Amino acid sequence: MSFSFRHSAGFGKRIEYYIIGLMLKEGLDCYVPLVDDDGIDCVIRKKDGKFIEIQIKARSNDVKMGDAALFAALEHEKRENYYFVFYSERLKKTWILSSEEFLQECTTNKSGKNVGKRSIWFNGCKKDDKGNKLEYPKPQFDKYIVTDFSRFK
Repeated sequence: MSFSFRHSAGFGKRIEYYIIGLMLKEGLDCYVPLVDDDGIDCVIRKKDGKFIEIQIKARSNDVKMGDAALFAALEHEKRENYYFVFYSERLKKTWILSSEEFLQECTTNKSGKNVGKRSIWFNGCKKDDKGNKLEYPKPQFDKYIVTDFSRFK
């Protein structure tokens, strides 16, 4: 097994724990399921006693240029009390969307091997004065960028 495979295979799990650690640091009551077979990486008990389910998705520095915040081929139907946390290592950005917000913002694949699956692309690309590609967060998603997890409190 090569190092790059081990890195990419473990990256998502490492970021899940990183994000959960940040949420714990902010005082959230987080519970991590032993099995992730329903798209739930973390369950949070809010102050009012209600529970919300969290799915964490991350993109590493190692993805090809232009894909720093592309989250593709996601299976999802509307769920109450369900949130996505999207993290881009290269852009150093985190977006939080509810299930409903995600469905409003995403695209649904109409053809190909991932027909019916959903995608969201939080970044765009442009070229600088020297012709180098630069990635940037798309401004239409700025309302979802967070620096803390107060939305879950």
